[in-house]
Parts: sequence; structure tokens; C-alpha cells
Amino acid sequence: MHNKSTTSKTSTYLFALFTVFALLTSCKKEYETTEELDNRNIKSYKDVHSSLTFTDVDGYSYGITDPGIGSTLINTDSVFYSYTFKSTSGKVYYQTSDISISGTFLGYTDRFAIGNSVYTFKPIREVLGRLKRGGKAVLLLPSRMAFGKNGLSNFGIGSNETIVVELGLYSFEKRHQVDAFEIQTFITKNNLTFNTDPSGIKYNLITMGTGAELVSPTTTFVCNYTGKYLDGTIFEKGTSQTDILSSFVKGWEVLIGRISAGGKIRIIVPSHLGYRNTSDPNTVYYPLRHLYASDKVLDYDIEIISVTKD
Repeated sequence: MHNKSTTSKTSTYLFALFTVFALLTSCKKEYETTEELDNRNIKSYKDVHSSLTFTDVDGYSYGITDPGIGSTLINTDSVFYSYTFKSTSGKVYYQTSDISISGTFLGYTDRFAIGNSVYTFKPIREVLGRLKRGGKAVLLLPSRMAFGKNGLSNFGIGSNETIVVELGLYSFEKRHQVDAFEIQTFITKNNLTFNTDPSGIKYNLITMGTGAELVSPTTTFVCNYTGKYLDGTIFEKGTSQTDILSSFVKGWEVLIGRISAGGKIRIIVPSHLGYRNTSDPNTVYYPLRHLYASDKVLDYDIEIISVTKD
């Protein structure tokens, strides 16, 4: 005959042991569940997009849709690239555009400022490194390598989301090629009409003005102006500002001989005639130069109020 007390103690011990085992299993399973969820999402995407061939590497998958042409790139090569962060269902979260092209050394293409945080996505650099100029690829970034359990609510990215990253390398090797492409894309997209100065600056002389003195390197003038990037962001603004041409970016020299008091002009300035013009980053030639992006095309609306000959 069994002792009820002994049986009760044995049952309690077994229950406690089972509870500990369940807790340990649960802790282990939580990590496995995240990985399994990532794998399931990636597999589901691959099934739907069966026309693409994917390669699995270190937990992520990628498919090259266009290998590009030319020589193999190394981390110290300058590259200009595009990216689109999407959900597996196709919702776009974050992307570049053809009027604001990212450029850096290949070795730095894993760094992204999104919202108020900086993220490092090593797989993006690795996949871009497998392309040649003009190439394109699709990267399936599992949540544990992307935004994790917390997601990114400001961009609508939920918990444990697999991110589809569409990547591309432009064929351009030089910044001036990118500037020309961005400017022409902007003009065509907005159905604008501009003249082209020999310097490469695009200008639209709205009205020449009626003043006796034209703007020259030796005149002092009063102006209103607004400086924008091609995406519409205003980076600089002046109202009834008295100055001389050398106080502004090199691109303003396109005004010389074209405009007088009462005149209005719009100019689109390539980056080498903007805040990238000087070789000395500490020069005072461009006031507050460090506040502006040195690799950006600049879009100015300028009104000349008066011109005074020195």
C-alpha cells in the first residue's frame, strides 16, 4: 500500500521538474521560433517569386537579376547605388530616387540613417559587392538581421518582418555624371524648360530686369533667394540680402551680364559648382558651408532687387 504523502511528494517533484523543463524548452523555442518565422517568410517569398534564383548565405538570401558589366569592384571603389526597402507583400517602406542618388565607397554601403537612428546591414554591402556597375539584385533580409522584434513603427515596419531590399548599382563612375543625370531627370519629370550655360549650369531667365547695371564680379547687389535640393528640401534662404557674387557658390557666376535690378532667374547648379567647389573644407569662402551637403545639385530661385557698381 502506497503512502499518500510519498505519492504526493513524488507528484509535486515531477510537476516541478516538468515545469522547469517546459520553461527551458520555451526559452530555447523562442529563439528558434524567430528563426523559423524568418525562414518561413523567406521560403514563402521564394515560392511566389519562383522565376528568381536565390542563393542562401549566412542566414540571408539574395538573387542577382542583372550582374552588370565591367570589372569587379572592391571596397575602396566609389559607387552610386539605389535601394528600396519593402515588405514581402510589396509595400515600400524606404527608398532612394533618381534625383537624389546615394554615393560612397563600396565598403561603406552597409550604413543607413533611417529616422533618427543609424543601422548597419552587412548583407547589403556584401550583395552590392557581388555586382558590377549597372547590376541589380534582390536581398531577402531576415528580421533578426533587419529591424527585429521591435520593428520600426515610424515607417510601418512590424515585429519580426522579413525585409525585401531591391538593390542596384548605377553605371556612373564620377559625380559629374550623376549630377547631369539627376538634373536631366528632374527637368524631364517636371516638364521644365531651361537653357544650358557652357559651365553645365541650367538656367531659366524669367525676366532680365530694368536696371542700368548688370550683375558683375565687382557689383554689390541686394537679392531675395531660395536654395533647394532637387527633392524640394529648402537648405538656404535670403531676404533683402546685400552681398557680392564671391559670397555665394561658384554657380551664381552664371548671373554675370544676364540680370539687373528687377530681374528674376532660376538656376540649377551641379555639385562641383556648389558646395563641393572648394578644396579647402575650412575656407570661409562659403559661409556655413559645413551645414550643406557637398555632393548635392542645388536649385536656386533668385530675384535681384538692386545693383550698385563699385
